[in-house]
Amino acid sequence: MKLVYTILAFSCIIINSFGQYSDPNYPKPTSGYGADGAHTVGVISFANPNYPAKNIEIYYPSDVAIKVSTIFYSHAFGGNISANISGMLNFVAKKGYAIVYVPYQTTGVTVSDRYDNLLKGFRKAARDYPAIIDTTKVGFLGHSFGGGASIGNAYKCFTENNWGQNGRFIYTLAPWYAYNISQTELQSFPSNTKLLSEIFDDDVINDHRMAIDIYNNINISPAEKDFTLLKSDTVNGYTYLADHNVPNSASAFNALDYYAYYRLLDALCDYTFNGNLAGKDVALGNGSIAQVTMPTGLQSLVQTDNPLVVYPESNYQFPCSDVQNLRSSYCPTILDNEDFDSFKNSLNIYPNPSTSTFTITMKNNSIQKIEVINELGQIIFRKENIKNNQYQLDIRNNIDGIYFLKVTDEEKEILYRKIMLKK
Repeated sequence: MKLVYTILAFSCIIINSFGQYSDPNYPKPTSGYGADGAHTVGVISFANPNYPAKNIEIYYPSDVAIKVSTIFYSHAFGGNISANISGMLNFVAKKGYAIVYVPYQTTGVTVSDRYDNLLKGFRKAARDYPAIIDTTKVGFLGHSFGGGASIGNAYKCFTENNWGQNGRFIYTLAPWYAYNISQTELQSFPSNTKLLSEIFDDDVINDHRMAIDIYNNINISPAEKDFTLLKSDTVNGYTYLADHNVPNSASAFNALDYYAYYRLLDALCDYTFNGNLAGKDVALGNGSIAQVTMPTGLQSLVQTDNPLVVYPESNYQFPCSDVQNLRSSYCPTILDNEDFDSFKNSLNIYPNPSTSTFTITMKNNSIQKIEVINELGQIIFRKENIKNNQYQLDIRNNIDGIYFLKVTDEEKEILYRKIMLKK
């Protein structure tokens, strides 16, 4: 049966022509990762055999005489007008890499059809333009529907075509459900694969659990993968909204695009393709200052090796446990509104905020383990084998701020709460 979705199904539907950088507070970076490159951009456009209405395009550095490392980009659902993401496409080519853009159909086809369209388009581009595309060094980049698609399609190109033997990565942003990838395949990626997964705190389209599922289950070493969260902020009355549409160059794009997206992509390319450890410190820095720091006044990125489920599934248009998700059995800590309220009521923390000590109680089960995680995803406190329904938590020696409390009960159920230390 074909699955047909509404035009808003995967969001990021853009109708304006692309705009210029427009930020009243922060200029674009002028040096280092995230700064525009100096290469001249060339564009090749050719027929898409699986979607005749839209051409496949390759953006590349036309002043480079040899083939270059290449990114294969999977756009969000409905994002099949390249002008709407030309800011990103041009950014990649200016930095000296090629990027292949394959538009796919919005309606009248199945999810598998769209994946197949992307995959065939990527392979055709590599086959027809070997003087430009170096398939020994490749990255798969995708947002929303494209973020989910990047997992299975990357696996096929890595294993069936042997792409990326000299460097390969996957960078997913706010991914939708991942099709065409089995659990066995997910745990069988080539050993040199790197992964960067990024979600947005105010995204109400795609459940964060989809990104967490892939991150937790993929067989990539923690040293070669990272999970990041971007938060919204307001500076001088201007709102930087970390929602589903952050990768935006349709109307006007701002510091979030350059500092929380392009900068990480730039660094990930440099590390993966060139072996530059400075790039690793930014893209896969495990919470390093170079990785998480945003311009002064904006909240830092949150990096973690232990992604947290913070919001109930009802918060999202596409919840992880939906029947459309073929990986729904791998969703971490499924909560609906009723369950979420029940969990909140069964776990009591007081006072909250606290100046030093929190009293943690559970109504029905005993507490087995407590972990406190800071906003960088670092575990700053752990206590195991508590075996009591009450515990006094003292974190007074830590700095003021918001922390995540992770409580495991006797039935190995994991509950999360935010706590605030305010001296």
